[in-house]
Amino acid sequence: MDKSSKIYIAGHRGMVGSAIQRTLEKNGYTNLVVKTSAELDLRNQAVVSEFFETEKPDYVFLAAAKVGGIIANNTYRADFLYENLQIQNNIIHSSHLNGVKKLMFLGSSCIYPKMAPQPLKEDYLLTGPLEETNEPYAIAKIAGIKMCDAYRAQFGCNYISVMPTNLYGFNDNYHPQNSHVLPALIRRFHEAAEQNLPTVTIWGSGSPKREFLFADDLAEACFYLMQNYNEPGLVNIGTGEDISIKDLALLVKEITGYKGEIDFDHTKPDGTPRKLMDVTKLHNAGWRHKIELAEGIKLAYQDFLSKGALVAER
Repeated sequence: MDKSSKIYIAGHRGMVGSAIQRTLEKNGYTNLVVKTSAELDLRNQAVVSEFFETEKPDYVFLAAAKVGGIIANNTYRADFLYENLQIQNNIIHSSHLNGVKKLMFLGSSCIYPKMAPQPLKEDYLLTGPLEETNEPYAIAKIAGIKMCDAYRAQFGCNYISVMPTNLYGFNDNYHPQNSHVLPALIRRFHEAAEQNLPTVTIWGSGSPKREFLFADDLAEACFYLMQNYNEPGLVNIGTGEDISIKDLALLVKEITGYKGEIDFDHTKPDGTPRKLMDVTKLHNAGWRHKIELAEGIKLAYQDFLSKGALVAER
């Protein structure tokens, strides 16, 4: 990408998209195109088509998606499938029609089978049943990967797909029902510390293991791969290291200064037992993460504190 290339970031107000925008700006890219969902409804084929015909971007980062945690994914199953399919179908097809030089599609580690061997290799895709609670979202993301590969095969489009592990960081979603596990823990322990509550209850047994990547590290990886990677299929983006939910909770407890006890509600679902990414392909491509978990949680918590009630209500 040249510094003057026109780059469209779909989803620039989200945690991932905003991190990609910061990374591009930090590296001297100034010709960035961004639109809020109020300005451009990515679910609407006609308006997306008109936008691409008008703007003619050279490069596209497809980071826009309807996202949420276990509760949101399981409750709004139709919304997660329909809206994500619409968003990615419209952007990928319009990119082809309007001569986009390269597109990056961002998926999620939930595309892998629930009981896939660990760590998760890219070629485990479609080798078994998915985790039921977020199956609609996963199906949409799998379709996006296959769509990028199909446009590459049929039309020669240089569209690549990357699968981030669990993300956290600046501009995260701390909604009490619809957030992911790490921001949910940050909010819960912070409020418990403020209110001097004796216990914090966490869903499940605490035994599932999860991998976490700071969103600005993801953005650096995306920037690197956009310039250096041009293959079909997908690339995992993660740290290659994981932690149990129990140990994660203890780490967040320490960072937020909470002094009470932790209670695990065994009647609630755990979700997938383990989701560790195999990042061999990423490392072989020349990129490794820089921000370790404890440092990243401190940065995220400071961001949460700086935004106060505004971030807590999202």
